[in-house]
Amino acid sequence: MAGSKVRTAARLLLGGALVFAGISHLTFARKDFQAQVPEWVPIDEDTTVLASGVVEIALGAALASGVKRTAVGNLAAAFFTVIFPGNLSQWLNRRDAFGLDTDSRRFTRLFFQPVLIAWALWSTRR
Repeated sequence: MAGSKVRTAARLLLGGALVFAGISHLTFARKDFQAQVPEWVPIDEDTTVLASGVVEIALGAALASGVKRTAVGNLAAAFFTVIFPGNLSQWLNRRDAFGLDTDSRRFTRLFFQPVLIAWALWSTRR
């Protein structure tokens, strides 16, 4: 019982974080997120950032709602996997954003993506 409450709290926290991140994609952090879009993405940077923001809001709301928890957790984990090249691109191309203004800071951030993937999966299981 206590374990399920912890998972629920973790799922809600991740959902809220995704909604916040999505809103920031659409508003105040738009330029910073553009620094993460790899050059090989065939859509312009701003459209990519706006689209990913909408996806984050939808995923966050779905996580918070608890509807189809496992499926939404899988989708969130897949999303975190798909956007990882953006974090890698930011590091490889030495693009400053979000206070990540050194190679070591940008590199360290790469290790948080697997944590998000695991969090999405763990928090949506029984």
